[in-house]
Amino acid sequence: MKINLRKDRMNAWERWAALLSRKPLDRVPVFGFHMGGFSSVYTGLSIADSYNNPQKAFESMDRVNKEFGWQDMPMIGYAAMGAWEFGGDIKWPSGEYAGAPMVTRKPVQSYEDVDNIKAPDVKKAGIIPLVMEVSKLCAAAGHPLIMTTTLSPWSLCGNIAGIDTMCKWSLKKPDVVHKFLEKAYPFSVDIIRYWVETFGAQRLLPWVGGSAAATNDLISPKQFEEFNLPYLKRLYAEVHKMGVKHIFIHICGEQNLNLPHWAQLDYGDPGVLTFGHEVDIETAARYFPKHVIVGNVEPAMIQEGTQEQVYELSRKCIEKGRKCPGGFMLAPGCGLPPRAPVDNIRAMMQAVSDHGWYE
Repeated sequence: MKINLRKDRMNAWERWAALLSRKPLDRVPVFGFHMGGFSSVYTGLSIADSYNNPQKAFESMDRVNKEFGWQDMPMIGYAAMGAWEFGGDIKWPSGEYAGAPMVTRKPVQSYEDVDNIKAPDVKKAGIIPLVMEVSKLCAAAGHPLIMTTTLSPWSLCGNIAGIDTMCKWSLKKPDVVHKFLEKAYPFSVDIIRYWVETFGAQRLLPWVGGSAAATNDLISPKQFEEFNLPYLKRLYAEVHKMGVKHIFIHICGEQNLNLPHWAQLDYGDPGVLTFGHEVDIETAARYFPKHVIVGNVEPAMIQEGTQEQVYELSRKCIEKGRKCPGGFMLAPGCGLPPRAPVDNIRAMMQAVSDHGWYE
């Protein structure tokens, strides 16, 4: 496939400003969803260093953003955050197929452990100091927006004890689950407060929620409503009280039956919501008409498909996304595969160049 990209008329930060203020854009922005994995492989950095070497991680992500014209903010974080931070153990990624830190010991393994668990000092816990260092590098580089991540108490507890354990306990011991959620909740809030105190609320676009543990493949909509939704409502309210105007959230995986619950949350004006390929962009726009919709080319196809297939999937996303009343960004439907073929990434950008311009 011939790659022939049109010249941009706005830079990444100008597009973010336009999206968040509901102003016209030059073209469909792209969120590469590449932190940690793809940027490391592309720049020759080990995936372990992309998590535990903030300077190298920042340089790697910043380079990839500039080379591909993406809107990502350099940030580190991992889906299993919580276990290490609450006293468990992790193993740094190594080998060809390891893509993130892996939990090797969970700090909560019994009902009794829940009684003894407490939220740690957020400034010293696990990966948080490394995440903060990357954010400080972003600030020093003059980035007007800074991103960090916190998890919903449900996702956090799922990492601390295991999501299989949480699912069983939600049926057998719901009172223990609620006690656990209450104990984890302060940590979720304290991460955002730490970033607000360091950088200011106006500069922060926090990734708030973590939703992979709440898909319909794992829990029912009724369980979502009881164990996830109330704590997310509280968490989002706390974040807005700190002065944060916009919340970013990836609604991961099969979430179609949960969309009525997600639609009850206050994401700001606007929020930025990214979806797995399982949720159609037009469906997302119906539920969240006031918010920026981000998505959602299937990651497996970016990894295994041809350039023509990736181009066509991207084109379809763009055509649907351009109609979203709250704004749109093209992105993979979840994290960009670390070893995605570069030609397939270029095919996504070619689709933007061919079909994503606002004339």
